[in-house]
Amino acid sequence: MSDEYADYALESPADVTPENPYTLPGFFAAMADGQFLAARCTDCETRLVPPRPACYACGSRALELEEQPREGTVVSYTEVRNPPSAFADEAPYTVAVVELDSGARLTGRVDAPYEAVAIDDPVRLTIQEPGPAELEVAREYEEAWPIHVFEPLE
Repeated sequence: MSDEYADYALESPADVTPENPYTLPGFFAAMADGQFLAARCTDCETRLVPPRPACYACGSRALELEEQPREGTVVSYTEVRNPPSAFADEAPYTVAVVELDSGARLTGRVDAPYEAVAIDDPVRLTIQEPGPAELEVAREYEEAWPIHVFEPLE
């Protein structure tokens, strides 16, 4: 993890600012810088992607940022046939829940047709610029946020 993100702390509510990677804007800013971060709860070892200021498993605020592996396996997936109108030209497309090698789980698109995806398939997270559909539905402050797509490894 780069030094830029290593020193963020959550000692008080005032520390939860938009540039802090424990917030969505901060998480996506770090992702745009090439950092894929999670918060690791030091009490129960749960990893939170994107990072949050409190653990959703035990409620602890004893969290540390850590770089996440980009590899993982598909644990669930589905095909989107009737998407929001901005994504109509991209349908059908595959969305999966991926368990990263760290144990954290993240939902995202898979760059493969539904028929080519299976449970336990290895995938790798890639970071991409938002396309026209993402920009159409993004709020102004989200327009610079990168998107993540899982690529099959086999």
